[in-house]
Amino acid sequence: MPEAFVLVKTEPSHERDVYLALTSHEAVKEVHALYGEFDLLAHVSSDSAKNLTALLMKELRVIQGIRDTQTMIAVEY
Repeated sequence: MPEAFVLVKTEPSHERDVYLALTSHEAVKEVHALYGEFDLLAHVSSDSAKNLTALLMKELRVIQGIRDTQTMIAVEY
């Protein structure tokens, strides 16, 4: 099952709104609030690489309040 970890920068004072939007999405397995350069870390998974790409590009990045993301796609060793 393809998985990714997404570091999220939010617009100022939108951290909680983005957190709640991410936690309500069925493909998001975990969300953590962070201190530092990024505000949130989301662990997402999908049934295929193609669906993971669509999820990242068309669903998560467009959440209101997200300013920037950095995505790390997990691979099997």
